[in-house]
Amino acid sequence: MSVFKEFKAFAMKGNVIDLAVGVIIGAAFGKIVTSVVEDLVMPTLGWLIGDIDFSNMYYVFPGSKAQYGLALADAKTQGAVLAYGNFITITLNFLIVAIAIFIVVKAINKAKSQFEKEEKIEEAPKGPTQEELLAEIRDLLKK
Repeated sequence: MSVFKEFKAFAMKGNVIDLAVGVIIGAAFGKIVTSVVEDLVMPTLGWLIGDIDFSNMYYVFPGSKAQYGLALADAKTQGAVLAYGNFITITLNFLIVAIAIFIVVKAINKAKSQFEKEEKIEEAPKGPTQEELLAEIRDLLKK
């Protein structure tokens, strides 16, 4: 079997295709979560705390030429800064994604277990009992 045929057989298995679809949807979902955090959660949190913009929060290291009050990008060009506001945003992104994935996986597992229960209920029709088979054999031998 050629390498191409082996790869094609591998790629056409359901798990690989499911994984590819999951990665693509995950990437798109990541963009949605990033937008939710950056455009909805962080501004709302900043408003509740008092008009704080988390994306531009940073600490200027002693001896650095960077100054407070600048946008983060400008401060980074002037010297070393610790961008903890960006870390807060990314951490919230992660938490929202983790919670959403947990909810989806939990729902899938529940649906899967429900489906497996329904499959178990549908049993194969029962054949004759041992006594019935023995009686049938006895009757055949009498003939």
